[in-house]
Amino acid sequence: MSSFDDTEARILHTRERFASFPRDAAVLVRLIKHIHAHVQDAANAVLREQGLNHTDYNVLMMIYGSPDNAVNPSQLGNAAGEKAANITRVCNALCGKGLINRVAVSDGDRRKVVLSLTARGRRCIESLLPQMSRLLDTSVRGLSAGECARFEALLRRMFDNTEAL
Repeated sequence: MSSFDDTEARILHTRERFASFPRDAAVLVRLIKHIHAHVQDAANAVLREQGLNHTDYNVLMMIYGSPDNAVNPSQLGNAAGEKAANITRVCNALCGKGLINRVAVSDGDRRKVVLSLTARGRRCIESLLPQMSRLLDTSVRGLSAGECARFEALLRRMFDNTEAL
């Protein structure tokens, strides 16, 4: 029995009650949510040892993956898929842990800042990358490179559709 069975049963029951309910779309969206939850839970188990959570890791990775390991908060929010208020909260916590720096841009506007990894932040990410890479590899185990590419293309189309919402 899959942990998704209960969700699927409720989707099917909804379809019985409301014939035009889009079963396929509902299953796909709920599967994505469940996959995300499983990956996030597994990641949190690894990250907890470093005093981090999946959102912290995601923010650190978006900075790590930026040119010069530096990004402004708006760019970071877009890349991490987080709202501005949450980026501020997460960055405050990561600054407090000594993992990132917040430096004011020297154009006189105190609101403009650049976020970058500290040496400690870089070491932290690089120590986590092997375990997190294994977790990602496990999530696509059994899928060929071609299947992954097709799946990515389909998800990108779905993403484009939902971005229009």
